[in-house]
Amino acid sequence: MNKNKPNPITRRKSRQIMVGNVPVGGDAPISVQSMTNTETCDVDATVAQVRSLERAGADIVRISVPSMDAAEAFGVIKSRVEVPLVADIHFDHKIALRVAELGVDCLRINPGNIGSEERVRSVVAAARDKGISIRIGVNAGSLEKDLQKKYGEPTAEALVESALRHIDILDRLNFHDFKLSLKASDVFLAVEAYQLIADQIEQPLHLGITEAGGLRSGTVKSAVGLGMLLRQGIGDTLRVSLAADPVEEIKVGFDILKSLKLRNKGINFIACPSCSRQNFDVIKVMNELETRTEDILTPLDVSVIGCVVNGPGEAKETTIGLTGGDPNNLVYIDGKPNHKVTNNNLVDELERLIRSKVAEKNKQQQDLITKA
Repeated sequence: MNKNKPNPITRRKSRQIMVGNVPVGGDAPISVQSMTNTETCDVDATVAQVRSLERAGADIVRISVPSMDAAEAFGVIKSRVEVPLVADIHFDHKIALRVAELGVDCLRINPGNIGSEERVRSVVAAARDKGISIRIGVNAGSLEKDLQKKYGEPTAEALVESALRHIDILDRLNFHDFKLSLKASDVFLAVEAYQLIADQIEQPLHLGITEAGGLRSGTVKSAVGLGMLLRQGIGDTLRVSLAADPVEEIKVGFDILKSLKLRNKGINFIACPSCSRQNFDVIKVMNELETRTEDILTPLDVSVIGCVVNGPGEAKETTIGLTGGDPNNLVYIDGKPNHKVTNNNLVDELERLIRSKVAEKNKQQQDLITKA
């Protein structure tokens, strides 16, 4: 897509809710989430992981809170980090009430699974009183027994029926600040379920292909499933579920959104797969460059092309472009040829240019804020 061409995706209109200071739904950017995999009661380890997710650009982080001890630990963790936190709770309404007191930003709890109506009312009342949103999370692997019997197997209709049961409880209590996920490990099942529910409710949808797999296979499966939904305008927040370092979930999530021009955070690299025409080792350069610039969250388009066949065309569409050449490679700045660089200091020069341009963009942004 030409950088000046408008995005063809029209997003589904949804009610906007807040998760801490992060808006979800409406016209807010699609947020990217992950979940800690440390022992919650190990406060130092969990805080360290949350902070690493913050540095990677996570908008929201979810933490499992399976016990009252974990709830107390959650309160300490919350006081030591900046990113909004979601407490993942199953069945025990007392844990939900405790983390609400301790400043949770969102409760991941299914109303139909926490017991009597009185218990549900108490949790909803606490959420309403403290401005806490709720996430209803339906999963194909844990459908209610009567729905398993009714449908015989997990189906999109079964997932939607389960979701509507929980939604009905919140509707009766006049609580509307919730988001919904309908997750399955099967791409087609998850996609169909989200498509079915999208027109039936106004609340934001949290996307995910659950238990997607390891880093490579899970990334592919998530990109296919989430990409199908995002292209249709469905989705307000997402998590890429990987059996890998949670930081990888954030990276993949933003890469999916960047590929669809839905979010622009960090460096957007355009790089050729390399071939015998290349005038420098493209793969080596890209591996090193990506590692060196992982800390950069400012949006920037950078092209790295090994030869003159496609290099100039790509470079003209990016902020910084590199085209392989013999004896020297040509660097483009803002779409125009700027200077030549040898293979000996290629990565150093590209990193210098990237950081210089990022500093320039950040200063321009700060100047605009100051003037406003």
